[in-house]
Amino acid sequence: MTTILTYAFKNLPTTSKWALGFSIRPLSCSSQLRAAPAVQTKTKKTLTKPNIRNIVVVDGVRTPFLLSGTSYKDLMPHDVARAALTGLLHRTSVPKEVVDYIIFGTVIQEVKTSNVAREAALGAGFSDKTPAHTVTMACISANQAMTTGKDTVTKDNGIRPSSLEQMAKLKPAFIRPYGTVTAANSSFLTDGASAVLIMAEEKALAMGYKPKAYLRDFMYVSQDPKDQLLLGPTYATPKVLEKAGLTMNDIDAFEFHEAFSGQILANFKAMDSDWFAQNYMGRKTKVGLPPLEKFNNWGGSLSLGHPFGATGCRLVMTAANRLRKEGGQYGLVAACAAGGQGHAMIVEAYPK
Repeated sequence: MTTILTYAFKNLPTTSKWALGFSIRPLSCSSQLRAAPAVQTKTKKTLTKPNIRNIVVVDGVRTPFLLSGTSYKDLMPHDVARAALTGLLHRTSVPKEVVDYIIFGTVIQEVKTSNVAREAALGAGFSDKTPAHTVTMACISANQAMTTGKDTVTKDNGIRPSSLEQMAKLKPAFIRPYGTVTAANSSFLTDGASAVLIMAEEKALAMGYKPKAYLRDFMYVSQDPKDQLLLGPTYATPKVLEKAGLTMNDIDAFEFHEAFSGQILANFKAMDSDWFAQNYMGRKTKVGLPPLEKFNNWGGSLSLGHPFGATGCRLVMTAANRLRKEGGQYGLVAACAAGGQGHAMIVEAYPK
């Protein structure tokens, strides 16, 4: 499957209280997201702003992330999206009739389905009066949907235990025989779907939900795809931190999309370079490196898979669950996308 569904609240009518979001196609979530004892959140300033409505993540689900062309090969994109949507309804028991809007993200549009979100919503039993639309923004389609993973009981089938010796024997995919990109250090082609429920905080509490996290500031960036194709996290991270009034030291959990290991290393090198900051970004100093002990601790796209339009939901839910388990307050989600684009978002743990 080549379509991904995600949801967004940024573009919802101002009267909407909450929205549903889905991702279909490669999407990933860690098994460690399952119920874990809550740890007391560290005490820091909150990002709540006067007269600004808090938007919260109530919960999220996903289907297993499977190698493309395996168990989902006979399904249409909206079939997998419908499964995630149905799973979210089952997990949250949210009444379908109170949903104001449904938004999915997709990357490679399947020609027989003009609006994946609409088909999935109708298939899941939503009223034909509930509007739905589909967005696309390459690997950050889910992120876009969330801003305009049902921890699954079935196992992902793309995770393959290996050794450094075995991985070193793999042949490079490009620039043979000297290339460095192999099947072991690249996110594999993945099928999957995810769904996330977001609401205005007051609505969630009125309905008896305990939110997982607040969705705070976010930022989209674009740069020259010729030589900065996948450096979106480098550009977006300092901007979203400044927007939120935070520093790298304030972040307790980093969740970055891993397109390739080389892409992560390139971002790390750029983020840790004053020269790059000054000559490419117009900044006086570097933003600095994320501490590895806080970085993608539960696995990332390289191991779990990357359904293009669904990964954004996985990143947000992983960050929210990590904050809850590890006792942190702020998470930073970042991702690159084709065309030289990128996204970053601050997630704040919901108080106990």
